[in-house]
Amino acid sequence: MKKRPRSTGSRARRPSRVSGSSPSARSAPRRRKSEDAVSTERVVTNQATEELTLEELEAEGDLAADYIEGLLDIADLDGDLDIDVANGRAYVSITGGGEDLDRLAAPDTVQAMQDLTRLAVQGKTGRFSRLILDVAGSRDARAAQLRQMVDSAVAQIAAGRDRVALEPMSSYERKLVHDLVAERGYHSESTGEGRDRRLVISQA
Repeated sequence: MKKRPRSTGSRARRPSRVSGSSPSARSAPRRRKSEDAVSTERVVTNQATEELTLEELEAEGDLAADYIEGLLDIADLDGDLDIDVANGRAYVSITGGGEDLDRLAAPDTVQAMQDLTRLAVQGKTGRFSRLILDVAGSRDARAAQLRQMVDSAVAQIAAGRDRVALEPMSSYERKLVHDLVAERGYHSESTGEGRDRRLVISQA
């Protein structure tokens, strides 16, 4: 068994590739892992009754990072992987790849990579994965877009509209929007099925 060092801060593990190096000359990849401040080491998924420990979620992040490293190697892209655990999910971020990595940061591309990574993790663990993938800050950029959508919808309702339907979103994005709408004192509800599921905002 390979023993990995732990610390209370970040944990170095491996970069995906050193720029300009051949596969044989590649240095040991690095990952940084941090633990979210939680009062308990057990979290409950929304998809099943089983409980996942912090260690299980960290292991899920490691499996995801292994898979993503393979994708980056195939695409011949640089990038470091950061693994975090928060709110009952593993989060994996790809950073430090420069302009080449930005090619993967489009929302549809990030979503496709996340779906593939979740399937790879599920194949190893045998359980549903709620892992979140970020590429070159794509999640922060998307969160800013969602805030703009909510502000626009709220302004339309304040101007007299009864309800405003937003574009289809993932469950993760819908949760973000629910929180944003609640912060502004309005009501939101989900409607639709599958990939067409979206939020409708109205007066509280």
